[in-house]
Amino acid sequence: MSWPLALVVEDDVAQANIFRRAVEMAGYVVEHCDTGTAAREFLAANAPYLVILDLHVPGISGADLLAYIRQQPHLQATRVILATADPRLAEMLEAQSDLVLLKPVSFVQLRSLAERLKLAADV
Repeated sequence: MSWPLALVVEDDVAQANIFRRAVEMAGYVVEHCDTGTAAREFLAANAPYLVILDLHVPGISGADLLAYIRQQPHLQATRVILATADPRLAEMLEAQSDLVLLKPVSFVQLRSLAERLKLAADV
């Protein structure tokens, strides 16, 4: 059994480390991008099962990345968890995402949600 791929898109190093570790503990192989531009390049060549997406990253915005993910045929099965401190923007994008978490995000909460998504899809 191979472990599913996850992508963490977060420019804050401390927050990215928390997200990465939580998702790894949920059973994923995790890649990290600290800019929207790097994330878009990664997503063009890969189809992660899960993306943890900060909406305020340098380069391409998280909102634009979410739109990109939803438009790409090879990313149709990708689950997206938005992680943001901006409740207004989160509310605007909620329908396009699978889950929305308002920062600060709990390590245990993220690990649990990532595990549930993985189990639900049996990946």
